[in-house]
Amino acid sequence: MKSKYKVFWTSVAENDLKNIIEYISADSPQNALKIFEKIRQTASNLYYLSERGRVVPELKDQGISQYRELIVQPWRLIYRTAEREIYVLSVIDSRQNVEDVLLNRLILK
Repeated sequence: MKSKYKVFWTSVAENDLKNIIEYISADSPQNALKIFEKIRQTASNLYYLSERGRVVPELKDQGISQYRELIVQPWRLIYRTAEREIYVLSVIDSRQNVEDVLLNRLILK
């Protein structure tokens, strides 16, 4: 049986998700709810599949491999694992300059 992890959302990730949902909700509240549920469920599924995501390619190119991601088109759910815990760090629109966003949020702080 697979080990189970606890999944936590950082305040930055919560704020990312809130901003995404508010933006979509202005046009379609129903669509916003569907997207919210899909993103939250994707993160929740990490509790038993912590290594499911790939290493973030832009960071891997910089020699940084502790951050992983899951794709919920067009968003990238960035997380890291620490012992029996998973921290959702960011939800980033993949149409942005993802490398700059990640380096500023995760590395340069």
